Amino acid sequence: MPAVRIRRRKAVALASAAVLAGLAVPALTPATAGASAPAHEAPAAQARVAGVAAYADYYEGAEGKTGEALKSALHSIISDQTKLSYSAVWDALKETDEDPSNSGNVILLYSGVSRSKSLNGGDVGDWNREHVWAKSHGDFGTSTGPGTDIHHLRPSDVQVNSIRGNKDFDNGGSAVTNGGGSLTDSDSFEPRDAVKGDVARMILYMAVRYEGTDGWPDLEPNNSVSNGSAPYIGKLSVLKEWHEQDPPDSFEQHRNDVIFESYQHNRNPFIDHPEWVEAIW
Repeated sequence: MPAVRIRRRKAVALASAAVLAGLAVPALTPATAGASAPAHEAPAAQARVAGVAAYADYYEGAEGKTGEALKSALHSIISDQTKLSYSAVWDALKETDEDPSNSGNVILLYSGVSRSKSLNGGDVGDWNREHVWAKSHGDFGTSTGPGTDIHHLRPSDVQVNSIRGNKDFDNGGSAVTNGGGSLTDSDSFEPRDAVKGDVARMILYMAVRYEGTDGWPDLEPNNSVSNGSAPYIGKLSVLKEWHEQDPPDSFEQHRNDVIFESYQHNRNPFIDHPEWVEAIW
């Protein structure tokens, strides 16, 4: 392991512990499969300000940059990561997406439902591993790399996951059954309001992390909803709107911390620095 990475992680871990000690993750009301999604959590503004200071060393190489220079610097920083197998993703998601109100459950991304960790699988009523950047967009599958990167893998109801399929993201459509307010039409999917920003930041993380330099496709957002198997996903203009409408909350920040400390040892920079979305795109 490179010495720089060890130094950075050790410094960040100490600062992170101090931040998390004062950060109470708000409770999510446990729900059932037919219940409405939990109310949107208010952004933990003060905690995020402290978090930015805590991770200053991690982002040192990105300071003062904008545009392609910032994107390139962030790519170099977050590409230093530990990669998981696809089977290991199950256990990781049980920790990263744990329901703060019930340690035996996870919160499902699109529906907002709290469901037993033991119900992971492929049957109706189970939850499975949703690739927010659809794995067919670039055809990277579930091989170790973008297919197993838990910054964009989230627990999702099996049926809701199937309805989303590999559709791009956009506004509009009809209500998704048990989708917590999500909408869909023939070529796009709109997640519930409380996680629209989460979805946007996961997509933009993938676009920075995977630049075609390590054997994987160069993933990029665009303004289309008909990208097929090309390594693109849209709509960028809508994703930017969602990012502004739904800022990072404490659940999302805590998830970023768990991934960094316990699994991949890299971070989603757009959770720590929301302003960098506009600085790049």
